[in-house]
Amino acid sequence: MQKNKLTLYIFIALILGVIVGYIYNANVINTYNNNVSAAETAIKIIDNKLVLLKDSTSANFKELKSQRITQAKIRKVNDVIREDKVMYFTVLSDIFLRLIKMIVAPLVFTTLVVGVAKVGDIKAVGRIGGKTLLWFLSATLISLLLGMILINLFQPGREMHLMLPDSHLGTEIQKTSLSLRDFISHVFPKSFFESMSNNEILQIVVFALFFGVATAAIGEKGQVVVKAFDAIAHVILKITGYVMKLAPLAVFGAITAIVAKQGVGILSTYAIFIGEFYFSLIILWLVIILAGFFVLKGRAFTLVNNIKDAMLVAFGTSTSEAAYPRVLIEMERFGCSNKIVSFVLPLGYSFNLDGSMMYMTFASLFLAQSYGIHLSIAQQLTMLLTLMLTSKGIAGVPRASLVVIAGTIAMFNIPEAGLALLIGIDPLLDMGRSATNVLGNAMATAVVSKWEGELTDGNPIDIDIEMI
Repeated sequence: MQKNKLTLYIFIALILGVIVGYIYNANVINTYNNNVSAAETAIKIIDNKLVLLKDSTSANFKELKSQRITQAKIRKVNDVIREDKVMYFTVLSDIFLRLIKMIVAPLVFTTLVVGVAKVGDIKAVGRIGGKTLLWFLSATLISLLLGMILINLFQPGREMHLMLPDSHLGTEIQKTSLSLRDFISHVFPKSFFESMSNNEILQIVVFALFFGVATAAIGEKGQVVVKAFDAIAHVILKITGYVMKLAPLAVFGAITAIVAKQGVGILSTYAIFIGEFYFSLIILWLVIILAGFFVLKGRAFTLVNNIKDAMLVAFGTSTSEAAYPRVLIEMERFGCSNKIVSFVLPLGYSFNLDGSMMYMTFASLFLAQSYGIHLSIAQQLTMLLTLMLTSKGIAGVPRASLVVIAGTIAMFNIPEAGLALLIGIDPLLDMGRSATNVLGNAMATAVVSKWEGELTDGNPIDIDIEMI
């Protein structure tokens, strides 16, 4: 009953957030929104004029640059005021997300150490890890390919007809690209405590794998560590129960702030692109559930029902990390072995972000279409492989996907300035892909448990599930 109430409260919070956000937008934020919109329009006109001017030393060029700086200041001032006006709503989601982030790193570490130590020898870890990575890589490739096929089928960017900007025009999004040195520094921690403080999940996973294998290797002495970490994990899950009570407030605050700043008009402005992306996510959901059905049979649908609250939390807060503690509990309740859940789920948050994978392909090719840049099938497949590599370890937090996209599209001569098209609607798209990430990781955990013969009919775990 409590669980169903939480679902109801979160859904009510979503609806109320849209209503309150619309009212607040119309009565409080509208003036600042108009100022921001007018400034952005002026900047776009100036940018188009700058592109046509070849002589950057001319008086006309300098005058346009001066006008652009003035309009940029107007946009920034009004944007800051707008942010201040919605601060009372965003603080609700900020508190919740900070509390969740407080929990995630120690929870990932303790549960993964316990999971690896319970698995035992390195061969068993390698076997389970191999099966896990097989599913992850397959799911990643399918998500990317499905995104590529659907974006080529829908072609939502073909009506944009954007002019290619000059090289001096761009966005403020920091780009990221893959180099061997960056990859190594991102995967292997130089300090465990630094990784914990920065919530670097992939680095925590690497250290936990070493720690868990070493704990199992010392035999009986290691059992003391396992019991201690298992107890700590349960304490953290109890804390999660308290934190989750704030989920409806967090969802309300996040949705209200988005609608208040962007207005419901943003839905109609990009309705086709948003609609096609969410339709694509539904297809991806069906593919994930169908793949799970082949292994789990009818229980795949039971799993989806069990994690709906976690998916709603991820949807409302635009981050799959917010749902991690809840999914951890639900997977054990579903009947998955504790050691499998503790091993597979943390890895999934670095290697198996299905919704984000589809979005990256969708967004990158949308920008190419918008600028009329033709990419051959070979180039698109190369982009897919690049995204698959650069995205590993990406944080399950808002805007993380845009950072990877910014670094990847530059390799294919797609203007980075085009990301401005996505910034406004990214929060709306982030909701769907975050919920999809949760579904993909939960299904992967259940499937690996089944493959390992570690899936039962359901475990009445000793955490008060109604609290969580």
